[in-house]
Formats: sequence, structure tokens, C-alpha cells
Amino acid sequence: MKNVYLFLGGDVSVRSCDVIGIFDIEECSVSRITADYLNKCQKSGLVRNVSEDMPKSFIVCSDSVYISNVSNDTINKRAKNDIM
Repeated sequence: MKNVYLFLGGDVSVRSCDVIGIFDIEECSVSRITADYLNKCQKSGLVRNVSEDMPKSFIVCSDSVYISNVSNDTINKRAKNDIM
């Protein structure tokens, strides 16, 4: 099976098979559970910022959480196009 990469923004791409979930940061961050999860990941050094611009999404991967300035809808579309 060939590796398929998903572009997250900036100069960051991840293997599609490592992506667990793609989320809208504004909608999800109001949840206490999500905020606690992101804070725990931040403290553990697992959060990686893709850009210095305003964050729009976060992508949970098998080994990291990426904060991206690209919307979750755009990243989801890229993921679907990569699968086809």
C-alpha cells in the first residue's frame, strides 16, 4: 500500500492513515472535555502549530495534535480526494 499524505497547511503534511479526526477548533473548544484534552496534549508536548495565523481546525493524529489555519471542511475535502 502506498503512503498518501494529507496537507494541513504551512509546510506540514501527515500520512492519511495516521489521522484519527479533523475538527473545527471554534465549535469544539467550547466543550470542557475537548478543552481539557487539548490542554493535556499541550502540556505533554504533543501539540504542533502549523501556522502563526488564526487557528481554524485541529487534527488528531496517532502521535500528535496539529493546530491548523486551514478549515476542517477544506482538510476533510483534501482527505476525501486523497482516498479516491
